[in-house]
Amino acid sequence: MLREDDEPGHGHPHPHPHPHPHGGLRPNGAGETVTIEQKVLAKNDLLADRNRTWMTDRGVVAVNVMSSPGAGKTTLFERTITDLGGRRPMAVIEGDQETRLDADRIGRTGCAVVQVNTGAGCHLDAEMMRDALTALSPPQDSLLMVENVGNLVCPALFDLGERAKVVIISVTEGTDKPLKYPYMFAAADLILINKADLLPYVDFDVEQCARHARSVNPDVHVLTVSATTGEGLTHWYDWLAAQR
Repeated sequence: MLREDDEPGHGHPHPHPHPHPHGGLRPNGAGETVTIEQKVLAKNDLLADRNRTWMTDRGVVAVNVMSSPGAGKTTLFERTITDLGGRRPMAVIEGDQETRLDADRIGRTGCAVVQVNTGAGCHLDAEMMRDALTALSPPQDSLLMVENVGNLVCPALFDLGERAKVVIISVTEGTDKPLKYPYMFAAADLILINKADLLPYVDFDVEQCARHARSVNPDVHVLTVSATTGEGLTHWYDWLAAQR
């Protein structure tokens, strides 16, 4: 468990003001807005570093998985737990604005899970991650999968202390998503193109999407998978194993 003196906390997740940097023109007082944004992000980064140290000391490998709503994060988690559950300890943090629906799905696999509801918040942050770690207490040398709130903007800005960031894009979305949301794809260590089983029925160019992704992130790894059929998941599992 995280020590209480690591950082004073409230013991529960909560929404927060939205001091996210946005492009475009700013009204009068913009300098003050930027200062607030910088302070919020600086505090988050400090807490994230503490989370990272806490997990590293225990051999916990945290993977922050982000996507649009409906891209298949929870289905991927269910399949991964089923396929890998006997090989290493696993735990899940579920992030949503409301409900326990996804946490209940994960719970039915037998995996340890904690739900974080952000209310009006559109992403998880390092303090929410710290509170979830305290509640979950993932075992030594475990894989911790974090399902961030469905959103291709704000989650990219907030470090949780994770080992790696994964972005999922489904083939039911546009091939040009990496160009429309460059900050998210630039932050990724791995991009999973999911729902490959639907490729015969949709207008989606896998190679073009990968090229778009590498135009904003030249070193990113891209895998094509189907969490439903299992296609390509061996490469996903190999990537997870390499994070240790």
